[in-house]
Amino acid sequence: MADPAPDPAVAARRERLRRAAELLGDLEPSGTRDDTDQGWGESPGGNDAELRRNVPPHHG
Repeated sequence: MADPAPDPAVAARRERLRRAAELLGDLEPSGTRDDTDQGWGESPGGNDAELRRNVPPHHG
C-alpha cells in the first residue's frame, strides 16, 4: 500500500520551517549564565565557616 500524496500546504510549511532552522539555527539557548553559579563571586566551598566566626556578640 503506497502512502498518500502529502498536502502541498503542509509540505510547503514543513520546507519553510526546515529552511528557517537551517539558516537561523536554534534561536533559544539551552541555558544561560544566569542558570549557573558561575560568576556570582561564590567560593567553591561556600562561606559558612567565615559567617560562623564573625557572629556579633549579641547573637551569642
